[in-house]
Amino acid sequence: MDYLPTWQAMKDFTASRTQDTPDEIWLLQHPPVYTQGVAGKPEHLLYTNGIDVIRTDRGGQITYHGPGQIVAYLLLDIRRHKLGIRELVRRMEGAVIDLLQDYHISAEGRTDAPGVYINGAKIAALGLKVKHGCCYHGLALNVHMDLTPFAAINPCGYAGLQVTQTHDLGIADGLETLSNLLAEKLQTRIIEEKHSSNHDH
Repeated sequence: MDYLPTWQAMKDFTASRTQDTPDEIWLLQHPPVYTQGVAGKPEHLLYTNGIDVIRTDRGGQITYHGPGQIVAYLLLDIRRHKLGIRELVRRMEGAVIDLLQDYHISAEGRTDAPGVYINGAKIAALGLKVKHGCCYHGLALNVHMDLTPFAAINPCGYAGLQVTQTHDLGIADGLETLSNLLAEKLQTRIIEEKHSSNHDH
């Protein structure tokens, strides 16, 4: 799916939703595109290579989307879930960490830079926009893509940040399997973790 119509569809969905609108997770891939968050600094694009740069309304700096990367857009009523944005980011990272754990790969989040990392290399990027208590945008997980375009940017604003992907870590499963697994993990983390934590109090 092209980036611009997808972004517009997320905005339209969020603007038209009511208190009763079910949440949705959209799973897709984008053709090659750089997206730059609201606070994005132009100098994080190091050189031009013919790939479009789109200024978007999510948080965060510049990142790259392309074929072979799972993009999961979370259209959630975070008021209904009683979730703060930091908690939601932590749970999104947790879903990716859970997925990788199933393949015996140890990953972590970082407090200074949202996303998921393996030995310092970034495998998933996150960015959200909240409007009227609902969020859109989401996360991107590198699966089996050409990582070269990342070399033209400081990924998420960090110079020299290495990127990696599931294929390079020896995970043979492809986009469809990993998309389904990611959707399951996100639902578990966002919905069920909330219920389990309520029982603790």
